[in-house]
Amino acid sequence: MKRDSFYALVLIFILLFSCSEKAKKEIRKVHYIDSPAAINTSLPSLFSSDEKTLLSWVEMRNDTLAILFYTELENGKWQAPRETLRGEDWFVNWADFPMITENNGHLLSHVLKKTSPDTYSYDIRLNIRPRDSTNWITDLPLHTDATPTEHGFVTALPYEEDTFFISWLDGRNTLEKEDGSRGAMTLRAAEVSYNGEVSNEFVLDSRTCDCCQTTAALTSNGPIVIYRDRTENEIRDISIVRNVAGNWTSPKTIYPDKWNIKGCPVNGPKAASSGNNLAVAWFTAANDQPKVNLVFSNDGGVSFDNPIRIDDATAIGRVDVLLLGKGTAIVSWMQIENKAAVLKAVKADSSGSKGEPVIIARLEGSRGTGFPQMELVGDKVYFAWTDISEGGSSVKTAYVNADKFQ
Repeated sequence: MKRDSFYALVLIFILLFSCSEKAKKEIRKVHYIDSPAAINTSLPSLFSSDEKTLLSWVEMRNDTLAILFYTELENGKWQAPRETLRGEDWFVNWADFPMITENNGHLLSHVLKKTSPDTYSYDIRLNIRPRDSTNWITDLPLHTDATPTEHGFVTALPYEEDTFFISWLDGRNTLEKEDGSRGAMTLRAAEVSYNGEVSNEFVLDSRTCDCCQTTAALTSNGPIVIYRDRTENEIRDISIVRNVAGNWTSPKTIYPDKWNIKGCPVNGPKAASSGNNLAVAWFTAANDQPKVNLVFSNDGGVSFDNPIRIDDATAIGRVDVLLLGKGTAIVSWMQIENKAAVLKAVKADSSGSKGEPVIIARLEGSRGTGFPQMELVGDKVYFAWTDISEGGSSVKTAYVNADKFQ
């Protein structure tokens, strides 16, 4: 064998061995845990507090019956699933999914219920399980406009001692008028008590993007809501509204991407807070350059640092974010690699420093994979996503020890 050929073989072996070792090391970081979700399940929603960690999802049966299940994490294991409710008149959508949250022992979830044969005509219906009850109170109204229009993209957070803060997109103004004109999608927020009473409803923005998820967080100054806005010229950047001393501020763009797009990108932001420290992640494709950005604020969203690009390349968004401390966060997102999609997560700080991304799962790039979820539970970061195989879709879960994000 010629010397050059020998060295070439040695180099190939070293490269293959190092890649193999890197892949094994990467796999060892991710601990896959048994999911209680059966086949034909999707749309996971993760929630974690000091008291509980909850996971909900939707199971479809015979293509017509939808069932909302949930489970609780105990000692690192998901408990047997419990049914919240079922229905054959739900709007089940890959991007506009049910959620679950908890406050002081009270549970709240929601589903979307069809109100007319029109495709995008559905209401938000709340479900509440009071702390001292084992039964859910279901099909409660959030809004009472009774228009056959789109209502959805809900964010719900534990708020005061026994209440929840909820934001959503509300299409009541999009109903066609006699002259054929239509108004714009609005952003609204309200408080909901543990027995379903709705109060303090506000219109936060009278013109927003139609179908991007909203996100919200509680700062020391009060609640903030972050969402994809929409100008008359179809600039769809990320804006914030803040509740200060009981009053809502005017919408403010957190960073001028200047993404001009005539259709909704169906890709909302995510926010996380601790005190007045705030982290926001979002997807943009301004100037035909898709990317995931992260910004920090240390004054409750009054001002933001310059954005940090998070993805490696070819991002498709579907982000989530966790705030580890002032100026430090973990961001998850999806991107295309080798003609397939991957779910990644990485630690980043306000200086622009990023760690080595961790591949959580390899996914289909289709809409059916939905929006992966991420929550910090103690010293572990938990993930939930929809896996699609020949046998159908199913919700999967895993965790990574937080100290593995370097």
